[in-house]
Amino acid sequence: MSTVYLGIGSNLGDRVDNCKRAIELLKEEGIIIQKESSIYETEPWGVKEQPIFVNMVIEAETVMEPFDLLRVLKNIEKKMGRKETFHWGPRIIDLDILLYDNMVINNEKLNIPHKNMHERYFVLKPLSEIAGDIRHPVLQLNIKELLQRIKK
Repeated sequence: MSTVYLGIGSNLGDRVDNCKRAIELLKEEGIIIQKESSIYETEPWGVKEQPIFVNMVIEAETVMEPFDLLRVLKNIEKKMGRKETFHWGPRIIDLDILLYDNMVINNEKLNIPHKNMHERYFVLKPLSEIAGDIRHPVLQLNIKELLQRIKK
C-alpha cells in the first residue's frame, strides 16, 4: 500500500457536496481514506474572475500505481460532470495527486509532488492540518514550513 495525499476542490454547484461525492467515488474505486482535512473556502488561483472555491485534502492508501491513480481521478471528474474550460477555470470538481509516498515524477502527464503545491495556500493549509510534518520530497521542507513561506 502506498500513502497518497489528494487535493479536492470545487467552485461550481453545491461545492461541499461535490467534494463529499468525490470522496465516495474514490472509496468505490478501492481507495482507503485515512484522514480528511476541514473544508476551506478560498479565492481562485490564477484566474480571479470566477466563483470562490472550497478545497480540502485527504490522506489515502492505495495499491494503484501513480498513472493508474491519475486515470481514476480523471474518470471521477468526468463522471461528476467536469467540463474542460480554460486553464485554471471554474470546475465542478478538481482532483489532484499532491504527494505519492516520497516519489518524484516529472512527466508531461503527471508531476509528483504536484508542481505548484508549495505556492498554493489552498493546498498547504488543509494539508498542514492532516500532515503538517511530512516533507516535500524535492524541497525537503515540511508542509508547515512551506505554509509559513507563502501569503494567504
